[in-house]
Amino acid sequence: MTASTRGASLRQTQWQPHVLALNAPPAYRQWLTADGSLTAKLKAHSHAFRVQCLHQTTARCLTDEAAAIGMHRPGRVWEREVLLRCDNTPVVFAHTVVPMSATATDWPLFSALGERSLGTTLFGDPQVRRGVLEFARLREGHPLAQRARRALGLDGPQELILYARRCLYRRRQGTLLVTEVFLPSVLELKLITTNRS
Repeated sequence: MTASTRGASLRQTQWQPHVLALNAPPAYRQWLTADGSLTAKLKAHSHAFRVQCLHQTTARCLTDEAAAIGMHRPGRVWEREVLLRCDNTPVVFAHTVVPMSATATDWPLFSALGERSLGTTLFGDPQVRRGVLEFARLREGHPLAQRARRALGLDGPQELILYARRCLYRRRQGTLLVTEVFLPSVLELKLITTNRS
């Protein structure tokens, strides 16, 4: 394998239809396979949940995203990246891409989300159809692993494997791909129970 081939393999990843293919620790698997809204699950594990919007702009989609969103080759998309914080600790790096061909009718609230949760919008809209989950291990060379590390302020080489899932959503004629990268800090979360008298 040449250096350029190795570099390409690091930048792409094989998305798997079953979480067991990742050999992820069991503590990660419960997060990766959670049904329903991740936002709701994180809120149940924190006293204060917050979405920190890193950016929302046009960008070039990743190679392994193009086919998933119906593009023949990587091209310009609307891109949104956020950190999901529980009690101010970042626990998930989320990356969303929407083809430029999508209209405001397809995704009426996407352009004005700000620091609101995309998940709440998706799960609260009866017109949204959710696809199947796919899973991956992101090594250090993958762009999303690098962006997650930058968002956390981690510098220098480090062999940190991150576990991720992604799901394609459809509404009217539009597609939207959400990738959620689970940070090691998510394993420290505990379910918040309230005392009932």
